This record gives sequence, structure tokens and C-alpha cells, in this order.
Amino acid sequence: MRNIQIALTKGRLEKHVIPLFERIGIDCSELKDKGRKLVFQSKNSQISFILVKAVDVVTYVQHGIADIGIAGKDILLEYENDVYEMIDLGVGRCKFCVASVSSYSPNGYNKKRIATKYPNITSAYFRKKGEDVEIIKIEGSVEIAPLLGLADAIVDIVETGQTLKENGLLVFEEICDISARLIVNKASLKMKKDEIFNIINKMESVLIEKE
Repeated sequence: MRNIQIALTKGRLEKHVIPLFERIGIDCSELKDKGRKLVFQSKNSQISFILVKAVDVVTYVQHGIADIGIAGKDILLEYENDVYEMIDLGVGRCKFCVASVSSYSPNGYNKKRIATKYPNITSAYFRKKGEDVEIIKIEGSVEIAPLLGLADAIVDIVETGQTLKENGLLVFEEICDISARLIVNKASLKMKKDEIFNIINKMESVLIEKE
């Protein structure tokens, strides 16, 4: 059996995904007690994990450093990529939404300014609606932008809506659903086909059991 390297996102998505790997029989004890380490070997299989930032998962998979990656659909939509998207894991569910203060009018004809961390998704959404908008790229918390008059509205990921509520914002439009996806390097799928499909098939069985 050839070694399979899997790239995971640090944080919330990691916590959702580790139980799935454990349910298909992959030891994740090192991952759960990691300290500051970023590379981990499963104790009962030829599988290793690397922990990287969400936006870097696709990069590691695309360049063949990782054979498999777990990435949010938001990353796959926002950034150009050349990987195979194999499974919707159904965890880390949230939505892309347009949100703003209560006085915002989604159907107004004036050119809107939209603050977001996701300019490509935002641009595509408003272009599809036939609306001309000015997009302001923000790296940190976008919720403050409408409050301070930097933007008319924001496009962001909404999980529970609590952060929006605490900042006095309302959801005006839902763009699309987001969840974690299992992606695969194209060359790896040819060279390590049996090993990769063994993981995929087991994962699909576990997901069916959960339904």
C-alpha cells in the first residue's frame, strides 16, 4: 500500500472531519493531541495528514504534495483550481449571504458597494443578477463595513447568524449553501487509484449511515 497524504484545514473544519476518518478506521490520535506539529502519521495505516490554512489546502492538492484534501466549497468557488471534487462530506454546513443594516434595499438601482473576503463569488453573483457593484476586498471582519459606511452591504459566510445579529445586521439574500468537500489530485487518482477509492468508498458508506 502506497502512502496517502491528506491536507486538512486547521480549526472548525478539522474538528468536523476527524470523526469521519476515525469512523472509517483511520487512527487520528496524533491529530487530536498535536501541540504545534503540522504533519502527522496515522498509527494504523499508510496515511499521513498535514494541517494548513483553508486557502492552502487546494494548493497542496493541486501541486501533488497532498493526494487528498478537505476544503470548504467556499474555497473551491473563490479560487481557481485544477483538482477533482469527489464527495460532499455534509459537515461544516453554512451559507453565503448578502447582509446589511435594516435600511439596506437589495432592489435599489444605485450602484452598491459590497465588502467581502470573497470578491470572485460576489462578483459572479451580482453579475448573474445583472447588477453593477463596486467590490471592496476586506481580509478581517466584514460585519463592521456597513456600520461605518464603508459599504452598503457585505457578502460573507453565515453559520448561525449570531455574529450578524450581534452587529445589528440582517440577511437579505442567500447566495448558496457551503459544506466541506473531499478533493483529489488528478495525477494521484491515476497512480494511487485503489488506495484513494478505498478511502472514498468507505467515507461514502459512513455518510450514508449518518443520513
